[in-house]
This record gives sequence, C-alpha cells and structure tokens, in this order.
Amino acid sequence: MNNRYGVIAESRNTTVMGEYDVVVLGGGPSGIAAAAAAGRSGRSTILIERYGFLGGSGTAACISDFCGLHANVHGEHRQVVHGIADEIQDRLQKMGGLKEPHLSLRSMIKAQVYDLSAYKIALDELLLGSGVKILFHAMAAGVHMETDRQIGALFIESKSGRAAIRGRIFIDCSGDGDIAAWSGAPFEYGDGLGNTLYPSMKFRINNVDPVRAKDGRNLLPRLMEEAEARGRKFPRKGALMRAQINPIEWVANATLVKNPDGTAVDGTNVEQLSYGEVEGRRQCWEVFEFIKSVTPGFENAYIVDIAAQLGIRQTRRIKGEYMLTEADILGCADFDDSIGVNGWPVEAHTATGVIIKFANVPHSRGFNQLPYRMILPQRVENLLVAGRCASMTHEGQSSARVSGPCLVMGQAAGSAADISLKAGVWPRSIDVAKLQERLEHDGAFLGRQYETIT
Repeated sequence: MNNRYGVIAESRNTTVMGEYDVVVLGGGPSGIAAAAAAGRSGRSTILIERYGFLGGSGTAACISDFCGLHANVHGEHRQVVHGIADEIQDRLQKMGGLKEPHLSLRSMIKAQVYDLSAYKIALDELLLGSGVKILFHAMAAGVHMETDRQIGALFIESKSGRAAIRGRIFIDCSGDGDIAAWSGAPFEYGDGLGNTLYPSMKFRINNVDPVRAKDGRNLLPRLMEEAEARGRKFPRKGALMRAQINPIEWVANATLVKNPDGTAVDGTNVEQLSYGEVEGRRQCWEVFEFIKSVTPGFENAYIVDIAAQLGIRQTRRIKGEYMLTEADILGCADFDDSIGVNGWPVEAHTATGVIIKFANVPHSRGFNQLPYRMILPQRVENLLVAGRCASMTHEGQSSARVSGPCLVMGQAAGSAADISLKAGVWPRSIDVAKLQERLEHDGAFLGRQYETIT
C-alpha cells in the first residue's frame, strides 16, 4: 500500500528459523571468539554473518595481519592475548598460513601477517569444531523486544526471505552496534560531533620482485613526498606496504576515503558506503599506478585483488557500564573485573593523517587491562556487546578496535553468556570472579601476572 509519505508494509507473521541459547551477530574476531566460547560450553549457539566467510574486516577488508596480540612490555615484545587467539594461530601455523611477528608502527610494536584464504578455512574449522551453527549470507534487520529491557528475537533477511531467530542471550559483534541500537541501548557515534575515524580500502599486489622490493618499500615515502612537492596529491600521507606469506605478494594500505565534503564515510549509511566503495577502488588504482611507476621491485606488479569492502574503523559505540578511555590506554590501566589485555597504541586515522600515541615504553608495561563492564550495555539485560562497538570513548576505541582486544572481548562475552544462563541471572549480575577463573582456565591472559607471559 502506498501513501504520499512512503510505502506502508503489510503486517505479517515471520517464520522462526530457530531458537538458541546464544545468538551471535558478526563473524569478525569478537564474534568468532564469542561463538566458539559459548559453543564449547555446551550452549546451542548460532553465528550470523552477512558474507559467505568469516573473519570480518580481517578477510573482507584485506587486513591480513593480527594487530594487538602483542605488547611492548618494558622494551620487550611479548604476546599478551592468548586463549582462543592461540588456537587460531596454531591452526594457521599448521596450514603454513602464518608469518613470524614483525615490527610495526615506528618499530614500536609487533603485528603478525596471515594468509587470507587459510584464515577463512581455519575459522570455519574452529567454529564447527566448537559446535557452532554458522549462518552465512544473512543480514540482521531488526529485533523483537520481549520487554523493553529484554530481546526476544533477531530478525534477519536472506535469499530465503525474512526470518526470526530466537535467543536467550544475544552478543552484538556487528562492529556497528546494530543489535544494541535497535534494542534501545544508549550509544555514541564517532566523537559525538559527527566525526569518526576515516576508513581505508586495501589492495593486494602480486608479481613483486621480493629482493628489490625491500629497498623500494623504504624508498616509497620519500618518492611520494617529492611527487607532492611537484603538485601531485595522494589520498593520505605515505603508503604502508608489507610482504605476505609468499614474498611476491604484498598488501598496500594507502587510501583514506572521504565524502565529497571531506567528512569520513559513515559505515551505517548505505548511500555513503556505496560512494565510499567506488571512491576507495579509484584511490587504489591511482596509488598503485604511482607505486608501479617509481618503486624498485614493482615494475611488473599488478593488482590481484581489491578488498571486498571498505575498511570501516568506527561507527557506533555503546555507552556501557564503563567506557575505556585514551587515558586508560596510555596509563596502562588496571581493572578489578579484567577480562584480558590490550597492548595496541592509540591509532587515530584522521582527515590529515594517522596520529599514533604509545604508552610510556619501555618505562611502562605497555598494556592495559580490559574491564568486563565495557561489554555490558546499559538498559538491555540479555545483551553483550564485543568488538569495535563495545563501550569505549572515541579516543579509546582508536586503540582497542583491533583484532587482539576484539578476540579478548569476544571470548569473555561467550563465556559470560554461559555463566549467566547457568546461574539464572542477567550478564551484568554474574560473579565476575567465576568468569575470570573460566577465562584463565581456557588459556586467556588477564594481565594480573605479566612476568609469566611469553
């Protein structure tokens, strides 16, 4: 039925596709860890993912390396994120899909390259082995509220049509806080003034001469500066490029995608996203042509792949029982309700460039604890929120949005869901000491005895 204000949809009954103890939305690092932890506890668990593969931005946006698994602990690089993260690394290692950690961000911190295809397969095996049902090619479309504080079902849309998935506990790992926003949980967008971290479009380059490319990679920033002095413009300052498992393949991070008015593309706005995908691919080709024309080792290279989606860094962030801040990151904060740690610096992608702020290393331990309260939204009782949409300030999220802390939050959320159901209380009322005991039993590092980490 039409009217002058729009289209009125007829009311209809929605088929219930299934009922689960735990419903997880989003297959990025937080969703993977949340679903695995819940599934292993014996809870019926479903993970809903819009693509046909897992990994989130780590696969769809060609991230191709783990950030935040390590910290600079008094000048010594150590892995500080463990538990399910270790299992993923072990699977990749056995497949030949994981490189040794490398120095990144001014050689102050370590990251670790993985093979994109191996990662997809390893994640399938991890979740299926944990008893999780995976539902691919499904988009979340809304929620049914049982009461004003309790979610009853998540609506999805797919090629099979509209359906509802009932759950007892819901874990929002969508990156954009979709379930939280739909259910009425308070949230913030960007810095509160409409400004978010800027997205990028990454691309993969093949047929690189690995010997000559090492020098070319170091030479490229100077060549770009010289070109800019002659009047050439680039999307961002410098191009970050790194060799992959096979050294003839490199991944480039050299774009910064803005709207025509200069603002960051909004990852929750379909029209801006559509513009951003096109603009991102245009920037990829523009930068690649320059790289190929001036950089030793790249003369015969070609783009083998452009990311399937724009790399969105920030949209909604819930306002939970605690909001992680920049001061917490830089001050290596401790929390009584620690669920794990984060050693990544503040890394803010702004309109003018990337701003990086480290804790005072080597004079500090280089990591902060993450509190359980940051994954507890206000108002909605049977919801946990993990990943880059968890409860953090704009500046705090510039650090804890990367894969390491997202794995930490996800594992804690999945474990908390089981403890909540077992105790018959809402997640905000569980015994946090029991959650911490469970996490440490399952191999997680909570930051309480950092001398023992490897």
